[in-house]
Formats: sequence, C-alpha cells, structure tokens
Amino acid sequence: MVQLTINKIKVNAEEGMTILDAAKSVGIQIPTLCHLKDLTPTGACRICVVEVEGQRGLTPSCAYPVYEGMVVDTNSPRVRKARKTIVELLVENHPQDCLVCVRNKNCELQDLSEKYSVREHRYIGETKSHAIDVSSASMERDPAKCILCGRCVRVCHEIQKVGAIDFTKRGFTSNVTTPYNKGLSISDCILCGQCILVCPTAALREKSSLKEVTNALNDKNKFTVVQIAPAIRATLGEEFNMPLGSDVTGQLVTALRRLGFKKVFDTNFGADLTIIEEATELINRIKNGEKLPMFTSCCPGWIKYVEQNRPEVLDHVSTCKSPHEMEGAVLKTYYAKKMGINPKDVFVVSIMPCTVKKYESNRGELAEENHPDVDAVLTTRELVRLLKIAGIEFNDLPEDNFDSPLGESTGAAAIFGASGGVMEAALRTAYYKLSGQELDAMEFEAVRGFDGLKEASVEVDGITLNIAVVNGIGNVKNILDAVENGTSKYHFIEVMTCPGGCINGGGQPIHQKPEKIQKRMKVLYQIDGKMKSRRSHENESVKTLYKEFFIEPNSHKAHEILHTNYFDKSKIRNH
Repeated sequence: MVQLTINKIKVNAEEGMTILDAAKSVGIQIPTLCHLKDLTPTGACRICVVEVEGQRGLTPSCAYPVYEGMVVDTNSPRVRKARKTIVELLVENHPQDCLVCVRNKNCELQDLSEKYSVREHRYIGETKSHAIDVSSASMERDPAKCILCGRCVRVCHEIQKVGAIDFTKRGFTSNVTTPYNKGLSISDCILCGQCILVCPTAALREKSSLKEVTNALNDKNKFTVVQIAPAIRATLGEEFNMPLGSDVTGQLVTALRRLGFKKVFDTNFGADLTIIEEATELINRIKNGEKLPMFTSCCPGWIKYVEQNRPEVLDHVSTCKSPHEMEGAVLKTYYAKKMGINPKDVFVVSIMPCTVKKYESNRGELAEENHPDVDAVLTTRELVRLLKIAGIEFNDLPEDNFDSPLGESTGAAAIFGASGGVMEAALRTAYYKLSGQELDAMEFEAVRGFDGLKEASVEVDGITLNIAVVNGIGNVKNILDAVENGTSKYHFIEVMTCPGGCINGGGQPIHQKPEKIQKRMKVLYQIDGKMKSRRSHENESVKTLYKEFFIEPNSHKAHEILHTNYFDKSKIRNH
C-alpha cells in the first residue's frame, strides 16, 4: 500500500493503482474520454489531467501510477482551464448538429461541454470533413464526429480481437478507419457493434430501419407483425429510467400493439424451436459419427467471423438458423397458411439487442421462396425512438400477453440472451432426447457468468458430453485452433460474439457501467425460474407445429425452412 494526498485528502491506495482509480476510491470524480476500465491506458485525450506536486506539466491520471507521498490536485485553476480548453478544441472540430444527432442528450462530448460551461466559439478554423461510411447493412461510420479517443480501436483489438479499425495518418489528418478506408462492408468487421457501445459521440451508430418499419405499419396491404428477442425485456426499461433489472415484458407487448403491429410474437418461441432442432442435430452427429464438436449458430456475429476468418471449421457449425430467423420463416409459411394470408404480404419486424442481426436478415440464403424470413430489424435503441415519436408513456402502460401460437415459450428460451444460456437450454433438451428422462437440476452454474471460457461435462445415457461456452469472440481463437488441428475434447460449443451475450449486444442501451450487465443477466435467469415450463421440448405450441407441419425435428421439411448453409467469405473478401 502507498499513501498519497488528493485534494488534501489522505488516500491509501494499492501499489500500481492509477491516480484516476485512487481518486475514485475516495469519491473524487475525474472526467475521462479515452479511458476504458481494464483496457490499456493511453492518456490520449488529456481530459483527465491533474496537477501533481513537483511535476512541471499536467499529468494524465488514467495512465499515471500513484507513489508514496504523492500530492495531487484534481481541481486547480490550471487543471480546470486545461480541461475546458481541450473540450473547446474538440467542439470546434466537431459537426455543430447536436439537435439532429442520434446521440443528442446521450453524448459524452455534449456532457463535458455542459460541465465546463462551454458557451462560445473561441477557436474558429478549419474542421475535418469526411464522407460517412454507409456500406454496411448494420452500421454507419461518421469520421467527422470522431474525437480520436481510440476507445473503439481498443475494444475491437483488445476485447473482440478482430482489428477491423485503427488509426491512420497523423496530426490534424488523423483518422480512425478500416484498412485502405474501403468501408466496413469489405473489412474484417463482424458488425457486432461493441464499438458503438463505447463511442462517446455518434461517430459509430447503427443503420436505422425506422423508415421501413413505419412505412410498413402505415401500409394497409401489409400484415405487419413483430417479434421480441429474449434480452430486450431485460434492458428496455433502462431507457425509461426504470430500476435496473426490470422485466418489462408485459408493458413491451402493450407498447408494440399501440404502435400498430397486428400481432406481437415472442422470439422465445423461435428459441425453443431452435433448441429442438439444434439438440436433435447434435444427437444425430454423435450417433452417426459426424463432425464434432458442433458449434451453435444463434449468433450472426460469430457466423460472420468464422466465415471470414476460419472457413475450415464451417462444417462444425450447426446448420440451424438463428431464433428470430426461424420465427420469421414459420410466420411466412406455417402461420401465413394457417391464417390464409399471402406470405408476401406478411412484414416481419424483429426487435433485437444486436446490430449484426440487420446484416443477417439481408443474407440471401436465408430467404424462403424469394422473400426474406425477416423484413426489418430494429435495435433496442431504435425501438425507444419509435415509442417516443409515438408519444407512448412506457412507464404507465398496463401489461399484456403475446399472441398465440408463436408467443408461447419456456424458461429455457428466456436465458438465450445470456452467455451460456443457449448451451444450458440445449442440454436440458439433449439430456431428455438421449436418456428419455428429464434432467432434475436444470441450472448449469458452470456455464453461467462472465468468464471468457466456461466448460463442463455432463453424463447422459453412458455418454460423457464435454461442453464449452465462449463468452466474447475475442476468446474463440484457442478453441478454433484445437478444432482445426483435431485436439478439441468438446462435443458441443456455444459462441457469443458480445461479452456477456445478447444482454450486452451492440444494439442495447449505451452505458459505461459493468454492473448493468450483471443485473440484465439476472433478470433472464429470474424469468426462467418463474416459468411453469423450463424445457424447450415442453412447449405445447412447438409440439403442435411439428405435428401439423414439420412432422419431426431435422426432417426434410424442417431443413428446408429452419436450416441454412454458410460460405467461405474469405475468398470473396480477398478477391
């Protein structure tokens, strides 16, 4: 331990702790822009500068370790002047379009401008001018709004380990961009949106689908329906100042009805359906001596990653579509036929926690009879905007129930939104299909939580199933290496691109507090625990669907509608 003084307060800090963290430990907040907890400190933005006795210049508190006897002033006139000047310079080189910006009132540069009373333009001169990158189906990149904090770069390199963006050039011409500035669509980007979550401004944002959805809602010839991903119900309340960890399922259904959707369904139905198909596929691979281990295919960011970077292991990936694509496919086949509606008139909207779902819904191979399974995807943030435009007071809404039959679900489906949830749900059903008996202890604590790699073994019907859960795409390399060289011990592997799973997806409410992720995850497990049915194979509506339409899991018809194939995109990209 070392003792130092911060703002005349005696502070005991651990050796190696930064000034920033030491100050925070005694309730002193120092502003930051480039700083991200647990990532390499850069001290690039200099907003966090403090005055250290005996040092000539101001010191970046996020990158400077404490030492015995250090005396720090975080609020001296010199410090305040330096911070305000930095903010003023950033503002002058930033587009002056706050009122029409998607991050208005949720922008860290805007917050700092308010905090340091920036009320006039003192540094007028040349500003950056860049074209907006709209090449991707999921995201937009606006370099003019980039303040060069580098947070997106570090998340992409250090957490996701994709490295799709980086700094280029120097000085005034510095920029964050893709290789050769060619656009996100042909870069290594997997469109996960984790960069959006850490961007302090609107330099990175999702591509809006609000226009397409509102047009469909206003089209009398369209039968416009909506489905809700598991994770949405655990996060949407945050945007309406509800307590963290609020389950807003019932209010969400009511809100969507008031927006004008003719039917409101639950993607959890599609999740239960996915488990039936995926568990059956796993069992067939085991019994028939086919390719193992089998990877889950629910996460489109993971699919894009493996297609671009490791196509050698594509035949290890389940052929199942993701839950919302399965639900969309069933809506445009079974449901449309049952209701006597032309499938071309059914417009399916998915409310997703994910940016890459927009890309997924545009994949041509997922289309059924020349029309996509899902017509439009809205992120959680986009749904909030739509509700506010419609004047819906979310907090005061009564609760309502999903429409049948594609609204029924089990607890197993609810936990899909958390890392390890797909694995846990699949094991509950795979155990039953292999042994003919129900699994008594349904909670698999070994695959829950935030570790980068979680693993366990399950004994079932004389077979030892070795399973693994990869939490965050940055942790997948060693697993893929083992699979590729034939040394993997696993039978079944779940991969989720976003750390924590869909509850931390790139389309979720923007935050900087890790405790939010924990509370979101807890909500989903609580929903599961309260459900009458907690195993996907207990979903009565799914049973009826098979009886009336698919006959049995993994049947020829099920493969036509619920399964897909993947491509080696590395050849296309390199070409």
